[in-house]
Amino acid sequence: MTTEHPPSAPRVLVLRALGLGDLLAGVPALRGIRRAFPGHEIVLALPSGLTELALATGAVDAVLAAEAPGRAVPDLGHWPGPPPDVAVDLHGNGPESRDVLAALQPRRLLAHACPDGPPWLGHANERDRWCAFLRGYGIPADPRDLRLPRPAGPSPAPGAVVVHPGAASGSRRWPGGRFAAVVRCLRAAGHHVVLTGGPGEDALVRSVAERSGQPGHDVLTGGLPLGQLSALVAEASLVLSGDTGLAHLAVAHGTRSVTLFGPVSPRLWGPPPGPDHLALWKPGPPGDPHGRTPDARLLRIGTGEVAAVCLSLLRGARGR
Repeated sequence: MTTEHPPSAPRVLVLRALGLGDLLAGVPALRGIRRAFPGHEIVLALPSGLTELALATGAVDAVLAAEAPGRAVPDLGHWPGPPPDVAVDLHGNGPESRDVLAALQPRRLLAHACPDGPPWLGHANERDRWCAFLRGYGIPADPRDLRLPRPAGPSPAPGAVVVHPGAASGSRRWPGGRFAAVVRCLRAAGHHVVLTGGPGEDALVRSVAERSGQPGHDVLTGGLPLGQLSALVAEASLVLSGDTGLAHLAVAHGTRSVTLFGPVSPRLWGPPPGPDHLALWKPGPPGDPHGRTPDARLLRIGTGEVAAVCLSLLRGARGR
């Protein structure tokens, strides 16, 4: 762990060992913790690949690598030094994450599953939910405090429209052929389009590229390093994606975005209200966010609708 505080400073350990979107949705809560404990070293337990972005939030002094392949809650037995002064469970609302922190014997433990824990707001937006959790412990937090500073490195494609067809589960993945149709429309309107994909999504990205006639130099496969991906999104003219971490990155950088939702409602994970971040969603019965096939609500979103919304946002950007 790296630190900006003296070794004797008391430490706050925050557990949120989840993905990119989870980290970004938790930024307002992390900043609330930072303000509440100005003399403490704030240590965030999360996957090591997110270290650079976590430190860039300005709310975190150090990162404790917490990998949990195939497990809901990571092991924190490698915590160094004396017990944390305060431990905060931003990971979940069950006893598993609470118990992992309790095993470190912090002086104070804040968790939904503690006897004094605030009620779990199951139908609230993720940002609002964790800010309300902290307010239940008397810690102010603003769900709108989510912007990230511009990355120091250059974008590989400044001003491009970034199209990201992948998602963690098949139920949140709009068909590749439809993404290809929108890419063709955007390129025909004169926009520079770049395709991106995360690790393991090369076949999907190449398929969309082939169907849309996208040139190879604008197809970024293999999963960009997070710093480079952040710069790409920060300097983009628009981001089009499903409900995945890249959509949260666009919001964090104030980049215009169109996000396709299904089966999870944007009420839970969508962007804050505003004209620059549009969530397309067809209401209906709840679906499986971890399913293998595209959700029925997602399939009801048409290519013409998506293309029209993207072009409208891009026209507005040029007008401004």
